[in-house]
Parts: sequence; C-alpha cells; structure tokens
Amino acid sequence: MHYVVIESHRSEYPRPIRFAKGTLLNIGPRYEGEPGWQDWYLCTCTGQEPGWVPAQLIERLGMCQGRALDHYSAHELDADPGQLVQMVRPLNGWVWCRRHGNDEYGWLPAQKLQPLT
Repeated sequence: MHYVVIESHRSEYPRPIRFAKGTLLNIGPRYEGEPGWQDWYLCTCTGQEPGWVPAQLIERLGMCQGRALDHYSAHELDADPGQLVQMVRPLNGWVWCRRHGNDEYGWLPAQKLQPLT
C-alpha cells in the first residue's frame, strides 16, 4: 500500500541500532508515552547504541535478555508533507516504509501517513 506523508518527521537517533537475526539483546524498559506505540523495548547489543525494538522481534531468554528473531534496523526516515512512501510492514503504531524516489527504507509514525486512494 502507498501513503503520502501528512506531517514532517525528523529522527532523533543519528546512529540507530541495527542487528542480525540471532543477535543477543539486553532488554531495557518498555516504551511509555505516545498512545498506540505499545510494545517497543529499549535494547542494546554489542557495538550498538541503545535503540527501540518491537517486542515481536525479541525472543525472551530471561528477564532482561533476548535474541533477535529477525534482522532489524531502527532507522527512521526524515520526511516532509507530500512525500510518497510504500508500506512494507506496520508494527506498534509505526510503519517500515520504502521512500519513493530514492528507495531509502526506514520507520515513520503511522499517524503521520495517509493512504493513497
């Protein structure tokens, strides 16, 4: 499905966490804040700064330990109104998208997108 960006978005994370399937994760606090953004956990892994990871991608191994169930990047797209993106995967109030024009992939908050009809 294709969407148009209806509100600007700028990432606050210049070095987003990225890891491969099977990576061991240290699981921190659950995100508390914006309604609809449930089930994100602040995680760390070797060589990476902390970043938000959706619960669906974490295999729990213990209270604060886990393993990545898939490859992951927390990269967010910087976007402006009018830009077009294609949804790849929605998760917990965010959408993993491909930007039209340069094929850059990243996350955008779902409330900043409007479906094209």
